[in-house]
Amino acid sequence: MPPSRSTRNTGSDLQRAILDEARRVLETQGYGSLSTRRIASAVGCTATSIYLYFKSKDTLVHALIDEGFTELNARVVAATELAGSPVERLRAGARAYVAFGLERPAYYEIMFMLRSEQMERYPVEAYRRARRSLEAFAEVTSLAPDEAGRRGTIVWTTLHGLVSLLIAQRIDVRFDREALVEDTIQAACTGALAALPSDRTQNGASKLA
Repeated sequence: MPPSRSTRNTGSDLQRAILDEARRVLETQGYGSLSTRRIASAVGCTATSIYLYFKSKDTLVHALIDEGFTELNARVVAATELAGSPVERLRAGARAYVAFGLERPAYYEIMFMLRSEQMERYPVEAYRRARRSLEAFAEVTSLAPDEAGRRGTIVWTTLHGLVSLLIAQRIDVRFDREALVEDTIQAACTGALAALPSDRTQNGASKLA
């Protein structure tokens, strides 16, 4: 016989249950439907118990965002640290990024697409930690910091657009999904390591100066 709610959801189990229920509500009903009272009822505790772990509803959402970025960053960094040429390592990191987004769409939407005028801003220090996957893309290029950051951002924005559109089912279903993902990764990573039009413009301008 399965344990009762009161004995099953205690301590770390209760904290995990709260996070899982919050993610479920956000995914299926949106931020406006998220409340500590509703979560408490679903997991079998009091609303007061939730505040032992999370001081507010927004702190709870931020905890979910932190979880998502921890997993995403671990995947991307591990992939970019594999042996290979810069473009091979960049592609490996890009594949890890896309795989996370498509395997964990609820997390991805909470991390990147949840918007609410009522929700507290995601803490700056947490955002800096969240940028680790973007920094991993930049580091692979072995360029000067500013230029590496620009190239890494090019890769990230391309991948984010792809993942977001696939999650939202806004891409023509007649396209082969796996081929589209691979072609997009190839284009983004190869392009990020190649000379860009802006590079040539800047070089030309410096020569004329």
